Amino acid sequence: MAPVTPNNVDDEVARLLRQGEQRYTTGRRRLVAILRGGGPMTINQILAADRRLPQSSVYRNLTILEQVGAVTRIVTRDDFARYELTEHLTEHHHHLICSTCGDVADFSLDARVETSLDRALHKAAEQAGFSIDTHRLDLIGTCPSCDDA
Repeated sequence: MAPVTPNNVDDEVARLLRQGEQRYTTGRRRLVAILRGGGPMTINQILAADRRLPQSSVYRNLTILEQVGAVTRIVTRDDFARYELTEHLTEHHHHLICSTCGDVADFSLDARVETSLDRALHKAAEQAGFSIDTHRLDLIGTCPSCDDA
């Protein structure tokens, strides 16, 4: 399979949906376009980005996109999950999660640090008899806005 580039994200989402016996509808295309534009978003943020999207449709389409592997849901301690395109559609990254407001921000590590982390995680998994496919690192703390409050 060819690597996913910004130019062929829609092709890959369409392929994933076909595999799941779903169609890449106009509403799903608009939803993917919104998620391409930013970091993890709540449903309210998605709805604010495109007021023409019906709320019930957004919930339903996010569920389908998550089921076929196009969207990842990030659950924080607040009442609002965040949604983003899966890493194979974007790039490998990690999350900063605010334990006060629930905000989620993406961050990436330098390639050398990422390689070192990956080695350490594989070693720990191997000692436990676990096989790693990938890893996701979530740092939980306080965002600058909440820290100033």
